[in-house]
Amino acid sequence: MLYVDIPTRNEFSLLASQRSDACVSIYLKTTPVTQEVQATRIQLGNLIKEAHAQLEKSGFDKRRLAALLGHLNDLLDDDKFWRFQASSLAVFATPDSIRTYRLANDLTSMVQVADRFHLKPLFRAVTFPHAAFILTLSENAVRLFEMNADQPAKEIEVQALPDDMASSVGPIPSDERVFSGRSYGKEGHNVRLQQYVRLVDSALRPILAGRETPLVLAATGRLADLFKQICSYPHLLAETISESPDRLTEAELTARARPVLDNAYAGQIADIKALFEKRVGQRRTTTDISDAARAATFGAIQTLLVDIDAVVPGFVDEETGEVSFVQTDDAKAYGVIDEITARAFASGATVFGVRREDIPGGHDLAAILRYPH
Repeated sequence: MLYVDIPTRNEFSLLASQRSDACVSIYLKTTPVTQEVQATRIQLGNLIKEAHAQLEKSGFDKRRLAALLGHLNDLLDDDKFWRFQASSLAVFATPDSIRTYRLANDLTSMVQVADRFHLKPLFRAVTFPHAAFILTLSENAVRLFEMNADQPAKEIEVQALPDDMASSVGPIPSDERVFSGRSYGKEGHNVRLQQYVRLVDSALRPILAGRETPLVLAATGRLADLFKQICSYPHLLAETISESPDRLTEAELTARARPVLDNAYAGQIADIKALFEKRVGQRRTTTDISDAARAATFGAIQTLLVDIDAVVPGFVDEETGEVSFVQTDDAKAYGVIDEITARAFASGATVFGVRREDIPGGHDLAAILRYPH
């Protein structure tokens, strides 16, 4: 089983605003296979040593350093914690606190030390969480599942979900008339289907409220069409698993939902690229780091694509957004692109953490601006 803690946008905002004399950000490839986790712990130990060396070289206060290393080594030694992992682990530590997130995404292992956290790789988990809800809907049954990465979907118990259509909305008498005066028959069956779908949508609302996780529908025929029309959850994907869900196992559901999720992500990136090309002629784009830093500082970025693996050390002026690049990525410098990402996010920009091949021109970043520059 995959144990995942996808950070909420509020949690990300809190991490982005954190400042300390030492902020250590560690990203680590992990495995849900408990028997293979020993190698992961060894790698974390090496990354902790690297952070230790950077801080020691910078003359960091020894007492504060001991407190920071205490948090990290306590995590390293926590056998129970290491029993339950996912595909990657993000660790954010200061001398005063430590936070961890288990992620379904396959992230590159790294450590960054600065006065703020390195959060850009975390946007991969926020942008493409590799998680989804799956709703299986037929006249015979309705169930809700949750999937993470390639693990088989796990059913979620929803008390208010109807068992089936007949028991929830009743049979269809041939001579009954509805309030509008229409007689039952084919049209009456359609009315019953709508009643059924509304009950399902109502039952899901408390479970999905406030979530941004994609919802994949597995249904056929008129039920699939009606649910798309009535569903109140804004993150229902347009593509449907168009097979009878009654015959699909959890593993089969996961296998069919994965390409639906991948297609949705690919469609998002394709749409952004198309918009980027359109905005080029309007002077509302940039792939220049310095220009993007100034734009992010003054809230001018509308949409931002960033390479989650790129690290460009330096500093960004708090007032002007002017960038000072440095050659050495030490305990004082931080990731310039990471800072641009945090500032853009704080000003309401839509930010996507992607691979370099998904960025127009293969740059470190690409920004669509709110107005010409």
